[in-house]
Amino acid sequence: MADTTSSSSTATREPLERIMPRGVVARGSAAEARLRELWETPPGWRGWLSTVDHKRIGIRYLVTAFVFLILGGVEALIMRVQLAQPNGTLLTPEQYNQLFTMHGVTMIFLYALPVLSGFSNYLWPLILGARDMAFPRLNAFSYWIFLFAAIFLYASFPLGQAPDAGWFNYVPLSGLEYSTGPNIDVYALGMVLLGISTTVGAVNFVVTLLRMRASGMSLDRIPVLVWGTMTASCGNLVAVPSVSLAFLMLWMDRRIGTHFFDVSNGGRALLWQHLFWIFAHPWVYVVVLPAMGIVSDALPVFCRRPLVGYGPVALSTIATMLIGFVVWIHHMFATGIPALALSLFGAASMAIAVPSAIATFAWIATIWTGRPVFRVPFYYFAGFVLLFVMGGVSGVMTAAVPFDWQLTDTYFVVAHLHYVLLGINVFPVIGGVYFWFPKFTGRMMSERIGKLAFWIMFIGFNVAFFPMHIAGLLGMPRRIYTYAPDMGWSTVNLVTSVGSFVLALGILLFLCDLLYSLRRGAAAGDNPWDAGTLEWSTTSPPPPYNFAVAPTVASRHPLWEGRMEEEDRDGMRSSLKEGFILDQGREALGTTALEARPDVILKMPEDSYTPFVLGVFATLFFAALALLAWWFAAATLIGCAASLVVWLWPERGLIQREPQRVQDAGS
Repeated sequence: MADTTSSSSTATREPLERIMPRGVVARGSAAEARLRELWETPPGWRGWLSTVDHKRIGIRYLVTAFVFLILGGVEALIMRVQLAQPNGTLLTPEQYNQLFTMHGVTMIFLYALPVLSGFSNYLWPLILGARDMAFPRLNAFSYWIFLFAAIFLYASFPLGQAPDAGWFNYVPLSGLEYSTGPNIDVYALGMVLLGISTTVGAVNFVVTLLRMRASGMSLDRIPVLVWGTMTASCGNLVAVPSVSLAFLMLWMDRRIGTHFFDVSNGGRALLWQHLFWIFAHPWVYVVVLPAMGIVSDALPVFCRRPLVGYGPVALSTIATMLIGFVVWIHHMFATGIPALALSLFGAASMAIAVPSAIATFAWIATIWTGRPVFRVPFYYFAGFVLLFVMGGVSGVMTAAVPFDWQLTDTYFVVAHLHYVLLGINVFPVIGGVYFWFPKFTGRMMSERIGKLAFWIMFIGFNVAFFPMHIAGLLGMPRRIYTYAPDMGWSTVNLVTSVGSFVLALGILLFLCDLLYSLRRGAAAGDNPWDAGTLEWSTTSPPPPYNFAVAPTVASRHPLWEGRMEEEDRDGMRSSLKEGFILDQGREALGTTALEARPDVILKMPEDSYTPFVLGVFATLFFAALALLAWWFAAATLIGCAASLVVWLWPERGLIQREPQRVQDAGS
């Protein structure tokens, strides 16, 4: 067996049946205590900084993302106060520019994807039947870089020097001739830093899916949430380099003297839009597809039947991302693109509605043919389906080139953007919190408060954002900080502002329910929803090692299979307990990519401070670039190199010994 550990799991090729007997482990047994000792993170600040436990990292992503949801919401409310009446004076033009830029950056980059990463980090190993993610230290590094990049982006905000060219950051307005302060530099370098987090996280998800599934969990048995996150991760690996390159080139134009986007020196301003939207339009699906996966996996639980059309839904998930890479030009219809390109990209923008419609009809058919149980998560998932249709219809409308020419840069586009990025993300996320909160904490959230919060949020959302369509049709431009009273926009803006505060009240009520339930919620039990997927076969909350033995599955719904075929639930639960015993240190089972046959033993790394330290040095390096402190940048690079050496330095593993066969106490 391999005797080294690093960020990447180390594999051994010894015969599995010889070194890993099958068996079961009873709760409270000596084997279970040994596993807990091996996998549990030490208490205190040392464990907090060094942990590589995917569950703790997932919760950190969720908490941090909700903090930024609150920040972005507060920024939005301030803007809505400014726009509630004509000739608003709460904000100056510069303050408004900074506010709506940071609102967009926060909601799109610091909330929408990280909150889904939180779900996936926590749930993936449990859903797939694994002990952890494929690269636990890389997982921790991804979170620390995300957190530090977010702090980096907000660092200039208190100084009045926040980014102010919009989250799209178009040149030449973001060039040095129009913005001489550090604000755009902070945005550019912060986005490159954030791109590192996104990229390493995507690699981790892809490798985890390919190599760390439960025995028997072939590709046609994985949950749709896994398909959604895997597709989004593959999209990130292609799209993020584009925007990282664009921001790096912009910083070089501003501070080193290059001319990538400088038209007067042979550059191309339109190049920025191409590089940005090649990333930003697939990003829409990156923050939607995992949310759709949440609905596809959780909604059937409350309909008491499997998802209708699993295969078409999984294929539509992949097709949506593929088509999403060939529709970025519809953000540039008004930039003078040749007519042939307009027609091709307009057709592709309409065609992307087809795979989305497949998923929509699958959800509706699941509800129609099932026996719905109207619990709180069901309300959020059903509300999501309606918002998904509304946002999709307005998207198809803007795919028509003449229509887009009339409404581009109006509030109609703002309305569509919020239905797509907020309604289609927030409602599945909150529904997912209610659904998996028992798994996270072992407690239930309130049904009464949850339903009240849903109706307040649903009504507030539509009152806030549907009138924006009308404002756009009336000709109200986006990105304006005030307007004259005779423009005819006063009523719709007042209604939008009132709806925004109603929506905020609903979210506040949800957060109060969440915080109250953490301490006083009713005990949940292991599987309070009677769900069928693998994560509900463990205790709630799960033990540090997830599964005492690596489970073996034979269906897409392992906890339902006995009932569906033989009305023998207990027999199915017993079969889930049969698997390989992994107690020779921190170990996980590696399986083949397609059929998930047991293949290798993976030696998983111990907790380590190096992901945190490397994240600190990487952030300081980008801060040095922003300050043009070249000597400090060189020093931080040395720190990064030293951290990597410590990270990858071989460690002596546990001494190999023959594992003992563990018998169930009840057998």
